[in-house]
Amino acid sequence: MTIRGQAFIAGAFEHPLRSAPHKSTAQLHAECALGALKDAGLSKDDIDGYYCSTDAPGLGALSMIDYMGLRNVRHMDTTETGGSSYIVHVGHAAQAIAAGKCKVALITLAGRPRQNPVASLRLVPDAAPEAPFEAIYGGTTHTMYAMCAMRHMKEYGTTSEQLAWVKVAASHHAQWNEHALLRDVVTVEDVLSSPLIADPLHRLDCCVVTDGGGALLVVATEIAKSLDRPLVEVIGAAEAPKTPLGGRDLDIISSAAQRTADLAFEEAGVGRQDIKYASIYDSFTITVLIQLEDLGFCAKGEGGRFVSDGNLISGVGKLPFNTDGGGLCNNHPVNRGGITKVIEAVRQLRGEAHPKVQVPNCDIALAHGTGGRLGERHGAGTLIMRRL
Repeated sequence: MTIRGQAFIAGAFEHPLRSAPHKSTAQLHAECALGALKDAGLSKDDIDGYYCSTDAPGLGALSMIDYMGLRNVRHMDTTETGGSSYIVHVGHAAQAIAAGKCKVALITLAGRPRQNPVASLRLVPDAAPEAPFEAIYGGTTHTMYAMCAMRHMKEYGTTSEQLAWVKVAASHHAQWNEHALLRDVVTVEDVLSSPLIADPLHRLDCCVVTDGGGALLVVATEIAKSLDRPLVEVIGAAEAPKTPLGGRDLDIISSAAQRTADLAFEEAGVGRQDIKYASIYDSFTITVLIQLEDLGFCAKGEGGRFVSDGNLISGVGKLPFNTDGGGLCNNHPVNRGGITKVIEAVRQLRGEAHPKVQVPNCDIALAHGTGGRLGERHGAGTLIMRRL
């Protein structure tokens, strides 16, 4: 069974707040859901499928379905693959719609990490099976990604200047986003002169930490065509894990995108050369570089050269990326950036991105996320969409 011709993204909403001290997590989820419903022109009674992950409070889907008053849900999915969960959810929703399990699937993400930043950075839960073997070394998200960056530099000659170009591109886009947390355009020199967090990563190589969230509505074809909204079809989706396998896989500079990319492109029936815009998970600058390689936009080891000299800047480079400013400058709600990647891709395909960053004739877009941690265990999701 293929999802092509079966499902469309009819609603997309990104919460405007980046700090929400006076709102609950459940309230943020509900506000995002209402935003997506308004965008699509649907009501909550139309929703018969609900998708969330572990950012949802209480009993997850059960608590949120109750809180939001969703009366007609007959299909639920609480898949957890870290920050890529919501990209994976879109693929799962498309599959469920193709199988007749639901017709209108709501996906929500929300949280408030700025209100308790120490807890939000917890690396390995005590109950995780890997905890006794890994937590004792005191690793952090920053040091794990720094190890990947350092290894990439050793293997391929990648430089800090090349990594900095990823941040520079994101900042050029964020300046036009009124909701972006960081709107100042930065230079390579600005990135390199920012404080060193974990060698070789500087502060500006790291994503922002934000409250807020987002929501998506994936709907059946007949519903999408009944709405007064541009048609954004989901034409390819794939997911895959990558783990250390108890120390048997020590390749820390490759990601699960090596497995998801070919599967998604094959289902979509398009090639890399057809992608007009790419939303790439950007928890750190090195995250973008490795994913671009593994997705096949450049050869392994060529990522540093690929991202240099503005190649990711809309209107300048050949592969515009994260035109909302991404997780590096705009928004990384709940330390999980997957849903915002899909939201900005939908904006681009609809022609609704800011005019300064809108990609001309954007008819095919890709969103990719890596959830968990590069260099350790993570889940990847690749999504390909087109405008009809």
